[in-house]
Amino acid sequence: MKKIYSSKWKIALFMAPALLLFVGILILPIFMSGYYSFFDWKGYGPKEFVELDNYVELFTSDNIGFLKAFGNACILAFISVVIQLPLALFLALLLGKGRKGERGFLSIYFIPVLISTVVIGQLWLKIYNPEYGVLNVALRSLGLEEWTRRWLGDEGTALMAAFVPTVWQYVGYHMLLLYAGIKSVPPEYREAAMIDGASEGKVNRYIVIPYIKPILKISTIFAVTGSFKSFDLIYVLTNGGPDHATEVPSTLMINMLFTRNRYGMGSTIALLLIVLCFAAALIISAIFKERGDDYGTKRKNTFGLGKKKKN
Repeated sequence: MKKIYSSKWKIALFMAPALLLFVGILILPIFMSGYYSFFDWKGYGPKEFVELDNYVELFTSDNIGFLKAFGNACILAFISVVIQLPLALFLALLLGKGRKGERGFLSIYFIPVLISTVVIGQLWLKIYNPEYGVLNVALRSLGLEEWTRRWLGDEGTALMAAFVPTVWQYVGYHMLLLYAGIKSVPPEYREAAMIDGASEGKVNRYIVIPYIKPILKISTIFAVTGSFKSFDLIYVLTNGGPDHATEVPSTLMINMLFTRNRYGMGSTIALLLIVLCFAAALIISAIFKERGDDYGTKRKNTFGLGKKKKN
């Protein structure tokens, strides 16, 4: 084994296939998008070099609507952080206590993640249907006829109606991540805190949540960057309509590429999406960065868990 690892060319040979795939599928397209973003190009024929005009137009032209699309993505990211993640954490804490049938509940909550997004989109289209949809039928049966809407066809309700299934689909995903972290908490930490008189809520607050802080950081990054990249479910439900009310950067990018044949502008949006996702990940990592505290050691000392036992 030492001879194999000491031979650098053999290591490079084994790494080459994965490295080529990584460069060809991820790195090269990023540079190509950056290159095309400086051109006015229809995807065929000659390219016209326009310097930074695509970037200027993206942020200044009302015809593009990028700022509105980015604002919608920020709203989805906010909803994901303040609703989706707390709900996932609540479910993970509930199931992490070792309740009866927890494996079955884990499977049930994770089912939406496994189902095709197109199928989920069609399901929610039936729920939102103004004539026979479950939502409007339920409202009519309760005598709330005035509350019925064309949920995906009304500019006032389309945005939230499109975001509800997006948030719902991935609650189980984040719950499973957090559940795995909660299960890794040493049981002696809980037992020591309970012996010291801590309630279940305090154990979760001062022991469990600080311990799973790295997983919370990962879930937050996934939720925010996933919101910026959201496309498929919104595309199936509304395709960015009505009147661009549910437009997000990814649907706008597809519109530019395949509807308007503006490959230069589409590449500009793609590059900005990459930058936004990386920036969001860095900012969230900085927010979660530990300040000399080993994931809750100071909080665990509240219940004497960090103290050395005397002989």
